[in-house]
Amino acid sequence: MGFISVGEAARRWGVSERTVRGYCAGGRIPGAELVGKTWVIPDDAERPSRKPRTSEKCRTLLKVLREEKSANVSGGIYHHVQVELTYNSNHIEGSRLTHEQTRFIFETNTIGISDVVRVDDVLETANHFRCVDTVIDVTNRHLTERLIKGLHAQLKQGTSDSRKGWFAVGDYKRLPNEVGGRETAAPEDVPGRMAELIAWYEALPNKTLEDIVAFHADFETIHPFQDGNGRVGRLIMFKECLRNGIIPFIITDEAKLFYYRGLAQWGRERGYLLDTCRAAQDAFGDLLQRFRIAAPPSD
Repeated sequence: MGFISVGEAARRWGVSERTVRGYCAGGRIPGAELVGKTWVIPDDAERPSRKPRTSEKCRTLLKVLREEKSANVSGGIYHHVQVELTYNSNHIEGSRLTHEQTRFIFETNTIGISDVVRVDDVLETANHFRCVDTVIDVTNRHLTERLIKGLHAQLKQGTSDSRKGWFAVGDYKRLPNEVGGRETAAPEDVPGRMAELIAWYEALPNKTLEDIVAFHADFETIHPFQDGNGRVGRLIMFKECLRNGIIPFIITDEAKLFYYRGLAQWGRERGYLLDTCRAAQDAFGDLLQRFRIAAPPSD
C-alpha cells in the first residue's frame, strides 16, 4: 500500500489542506500516520463523509466562551483559553512567570508566589486576562483604532511603563523603536499607516485566515506602540478568527522561533508564518473536539 501527501489528498477530494489535516488529527482517515510533523495518507483512502449534525453543533465556540465567562465556569474552554493565551503570549515577550503561576493568578486572583518575580509580570498577566475578556465581549465589532488602543491601555495599565512620561499607554508610540533589529514605522507615520491598514482590512468582504495573518504581519511591521505590540497583535488575531467563523489559535512559546521567522520573512515568503499559524490552528481544532464544541466550517 502506498501513501500520498496531505496536498495530494486535498486536490483529489476538492478540499483545503487544513481540512485534510483535521480529518487526520480527528482519526477520520483509517491508516493515516503522522511522520514527524507531516501526515501521510493511504493511497486508496476515501474522503470521510460529513459528520451528522447533532445538538452539540449548537455549541459554537463564541457562545461557549461567553457562557462560561459569565458563569465563571472552572475547567472549561474559557478557563483553558485564558491561561494558555495569557501564559504563552506573555512568555514570548519575556515574562518569567511559569505556567502554573499564571494559572494560579487566574484561578485565585491572588499571587501566592514564593519566588522573586517582577511586579510588571504579575500586572501584565492580570491585565491580559482582562484583555481576553474584552476580546470575547467585543468579538463582533469592527476593528477600529479605538478598540486596538483600548486593548493596549488595558494591557499596560498600572505597569512601570505607565509611569514613564514618554510612554503612551493606550496611544501610539512617541519614540522610534525596532523589532528583532528591523526598522519599524516612524512615530509620525503610525496614525496614517494604521488607518490605511484598518481600512484595507475592513473593506475585505469575506475575511480568511490568510487575511487575518496578513493584517498581523503588517501590524507588527508598523509596531504602533512603544511596547506590547506582539500581545495586542495576537489578541486581535484571536478576536478576528472568532468574528469571522475561523478556528482561532494560540501561538505557543515553543513555536516562538518559527513565529518570529515567519514575521521576519513575511515580505519574501508568506508560507513560514501561515504554516506556523495553521499548525497552531490544528492544535486548537483538537481542543474543540475534546470540549465537544462545533468547529467553524472549513475553508
